[in-house]
Amino acid sequence: MPLATAPAALATTSSPAPECVEYFQSWRYTDVHNGCGDTASVTVEYTNGQWAPCRLIEPSGWATFSGYGTGGNYVTGLRTCDPAFVTADSS
Repeated sequence: MPLATAPAALATTSSPAPECVEYFQSWRYTDVHNGCGDTASVTVEYTNGQWAPCRLIEPSGWATFSGYGTGGNYVTGLRTCDPAFVTADSS
């Protein structure tokens, strides 16, 4: 169930996500795993600046974002984001 979603989520990014939050990308999906002991609010940065939602991921939890697609829009990293713009993820 979405809590809130806003394109402004990218504007609210601050610092790189902790190293314990990892991503695994494929052409269709980018799966993000929170290996930290605390909940993390993260978004994905892409080579073309594509918007990605801010997602709250519980410890040991996963979230799914868009992959790089046929155009090669690769992930450049994960960033922390403002929890006020979080989209709950059920994956």
